Amino acid sequence: MTILAIDAGTTGVTVLLVDHSAHVISHGYREFAQHFPENGWVEHDPGEIWQATLAAARDCLSAAPGHSPIAIGITNQRETAVLWDRETLGSARRAIVWQDRRTAEICDRLIADGHEPAVRAQTGLRLDPYFTATKLTWIAENEPNIWSQVVAGRTAIGTVDSYLIARLTRGLHHVTDASNASRTLLYDLHTGAWSMQLCELFGVPIDALPEIVPSYGVIGNSDPTAFLGLELPIAGIAGDQQAALFGQACFSPGEAKCSYGTGSFILLNTGGTAVESTNGLLTTVAWQHPDGRRDFALEGSVFVTGSAVQWLRDGLRIIDSAAQIEELALSVDSSDGVVFVPALTGLGAPDWDPNARGAIFGLTRASTDAHIARATLEAIAFSVRDVVDLMSSEANTPLPRLAVDGGAAANNLLCQLQATQLQIPVDRSAELESTGLGAAFLAGLGVGFWPDTQALSAAWRSSGEFTPNPRDPQDHDRWRTAVSRTLGWMETS
Repeated sequence: MTILAIDAGTTGVTVLLVDHSAHVISHGYREFAQHFPENGWVEHDPGEIWQATLAAARDCLSAAPGHSPIAIGITNQRETAVLWDRETLGSARRAIVWQDRRTAEICDRLIADGHEPAVRAQTGLRLDPYFTATKLTWIAENEPNIWSQVVAGRTAIGTVDSYLIARLTRGLHHVTDASNASRTLLYDLHTGAWSMQLCELFGVPIDALPEIVPSYGVIGNSDPTAFLGLELPIAGIAGDQQAALFGQACFSPGEAKCSYGTGSFILLNTGGTAVESTNGLLTTVAWQHPDGRRDFALEGSVFVTGSAVQWLRDGLRIIDSAAQIEELALSVDSSDGVVFVPALTGLGAPDWDPNARGAIFGLTRASTDAHIARATLEAIAFSVRDVVDLMSSEANTPLPRLAVDGGAAANNLLCQLQATQLQIPVDRSAELESTGLGAAFLAGLGVGFWPDTQALSAAWRSSGEFTPNPRDPQDHDRWRTAVSRTLGWMETS
């Protein structure tokens, strides 16, 4: 018996079959297109996400004949706004992706009107284009024909998990879990429900939003005519970073993880306490239990890390594959003063500036592509350090270790740089697909495949620990100076 985990990420869909020992039995992956209609805009076609899901699931199941799944877990890119017809399940427009920055002016307007303190107190978030609600406001203000169908009740609003569940169940269920809901700017952390006040502020009809359900426990079954002939309970749902926290077995307060993906996302489990940040971190629901209890996390989001490596590959073309960056970076002893600030879609925590833009500093005639490659890995380590330092301070909890996962965690140099910058051990998961593993863990708990989190902790495995080397404080000082010079760039250009 196995659990089928669907991980609908930002650039593609990964599907895993996970057995009782938490081993990945088989794997399927399909990319889908990224659409950039204007500078700073990022969109996905929901239908392409669904087709990628079907194809990846078909590949995964075909690779493991005889391993029958008993439940489905779903994890997903968060904050992305998806609209679809409740009857046909077709989408009248492409989804607006979490990376999209088109709503910066809406955020500025709301901040100027004095709304941010109340929004932050209620949601644990901040007014930034990253989150879902302002994307919906933008559609309402700029595409009235589409929005009229939302107001009329014909078109549903949700995040990627909601959309996939609608497709899996042929529209029978319109739901999201608390971890995804808490990323929308429409969810009240204190009540655990959609906020009428916030819906009115952003102009979102509350009836168009999905029902909020626990992160594990059966919410419905897949329809075999829609999903590869399979009728399986959908028993686990979580946003990708909360799923990775779960997949890293960080079940206790004080445990933290970093996932290196398109961006880097650092979460610290704060247990039943929603710790309020005053310095740029986010307070979020980690997961909700079937009895209604919620565990919370502090989160720092670095928007561009793995996608910076993709830019070196696809934009500058100094590497042919992402994996080549480690070899190129190791060909030099240091970045020789080169500093890369990869603010290619603005800056997340702790600076939170949608008007920042990327820059490379310290170039000389002696600078090479190897120095830029090493500076890129250093930028990831510095960015994560900025968040972890702040997180430890605000939670008043020094981190004993950092669990890491995601594709870039396979890079030994990055893991070593990270341990050195943090001055704590970095523990790399044996399963780098921790988001998918977390979805499997949640679904398995939901159907009794695993009895409790103690069993999951016992199943989790490390692939090695990186211990810190001495660090030069001037390196981080130089990084912070470089970051300061990228702030507000779009306001001055």
